[in-house]
Amino acid sequence: MEPMTILYVLVGLVVGFGIGALVLHLTKKKTDTTDQISQQAIREAAEAAEAAEAEARQAAKKAIDDARSEADRIVKDARSDAREERSKAMASLEEEGRRLKVDAQKAEQRARQAEDALNKRKDAMSAKEIEMAKREAAIERSERSLSDRKRVLDEKMQQADVLVAQKAGLSKDEAKKELIESITDEAKREAALFVRETEETAKEEAESRAKRIVGIAIQRYAGEHVQERAVSVIHLPTDELKGRIIGREGRNIRTLEAATGIDLIVDDTPETVVISGFDPVRREVARLSIERLIQDGRIHPSRIEETVQKARDDVNKAIKDAGEQAILELGLARVDPEIVKMLGRLKFRYSYAQNVLRHSVECGFICGMMAAELGLNQRKARRAGLLHDIGKAMTHEVEGSHAVIGAQFAKKHGEEALVVNAIASHHEDEAPTSVIAHLVAAADALSGARPGARREMLESYVKRLEDLEGICRSFDGVSNSYAIQAGREVRVMVESDKVSDNDASMLSRDIAARIEKELTYPGQIKVTVIRESRAQAIAR
Repeated sequence: MEPMTILYVLVGLVVGFGIGALVLHLTKKKTDTTDQISQQAIREAAEAAEAAEAEARQAAKKAIDDARSEADRIVKDARSDAREERSKAMASLEEEGRRLKVDAQKAEQRARQAEDALNKRKDAMSAKEIEMAKREAAIERSERSLSDRKRVLDEKMQQADVLVAQKAGLSKDEAKKELIESITDEAKREAALFVRETEETAKEEAESRAKRIVGIAIQRYAGEHVQERAVSVIHLPTDELKGRIIGREGRNIRTLEAATGIDLIVDDTPETVVISGFDPVRREVARLSIERLIQDGRIHPSRIEETVQKARDDVNKAIKDAGEQAILELGLARVDPEIVKMLGRLKFRYSYAQNVLRHSVECGFICGMMAAELGLNQRKARRAGLLHDIGKAMTHEVEGSHAVIGAQFAKKHGEEALVVNAIASHHEDEAPTSVIAHLVAAADALSGARPGARREMLESYVKRLEDLEGICRSFDGVSNSYAIQAGREVRVMVESDKVSDNDASMLSRDIAARIEKELTYPGQIKVTVIRESRAQAIAR
């Protein structure tokens, strides 16, 4: 129902209610006092009714005007709300449309990518199928060829068996066995003779030049060879310092171990503290810290932490200076700071008592000199020689061969592929791809094998020599063996009636292969097989 209609009904009810009330009042008054009513009262009542009617009409008009105004306001508000809701709905629809469009584009892109990948995979599968078909055809041809050859050989073997059995009076199996043994012996003799002739030819062509190159490189390099040891024992002025180092309830030694990351062993050994740790840099920090604390005399947790931090800063500076000095010695440029830092850590690393940083610098010089003799790039050769053992600075942190670890580290920090391969291949973890890689392996062997470069503990040294001689004596025909030149060479004496000259050549190669497989040793070991023939006669 419309607002105006409701308003009219309300006004009519008000007016009707007023008139009815007035009529009832007049009727009651007339009934009670009929005789007293006069014409004047009736007129007054009529005037009052007219006035009430006029007032009611005015009120109705005002109410109608107010209702119209309110109705207009409500209509305006409704239209405004409707427009606002419409705008919001349109914006929401537009946003949803854009989102759906983007989703559709992404889905279409994914579909195209999937289709492209499927097409590539299909093409690859087709290429593989073609390749497999070619290989199968080649294999079938090879199998047919082998079958034909086998058939021919079987026929010849049957003929040979029959012929041998007829001439020698042997059975088929006996003739076959004898023939195989004869062919095997003949093949061994021919192989040994071929190997010997090939080796002699290669030696004649390469020995003089190799000796010249290596000799020149060794003569030109005049580096100092100072052997240092990693400090693992600290000598104290008095035994009283042990108690101060341990501290009350062990707080000082616990602080030292926590700050340095190493273990301190304080036992009954007079005036001695032992440092135990795998990381040589941490061990050096601990050594410096303990020595400075002993000199200072103030040993308590806060002073320990302060001293350890200063020692660590000094060691880090020494590491950086050592790396930069090594690079400066070899005249290299543009080396990554992380490589410089890792190179400097080798200053505190030793291999068979040989300082690894000095060994690396020595290899760099030798590589550069041999590269100069061969007309190769000297800077690249020196760079590869210097970095070949960089993996040893992190072998306690990463599992694997130091050659592979060092190659991965060098590649990560921008070294070129030639240097990376030289690092990875100097212990045959990878195949060498350049002449410089072979030079690095040769320089590493020269630096480690030269007299005085490395040394071992007496027990392990004697055990290695015994194992070396035992391996040689385990071969048939060997009468005795002698390890000489500190285990760099082994001389094998053989029985002349059991081992021929050709067999001696093969025996030396077999012994060398077994030594490589079963023993661990620095540098290289030369195997010399000696066969002596004696002829005797008596003059009467």
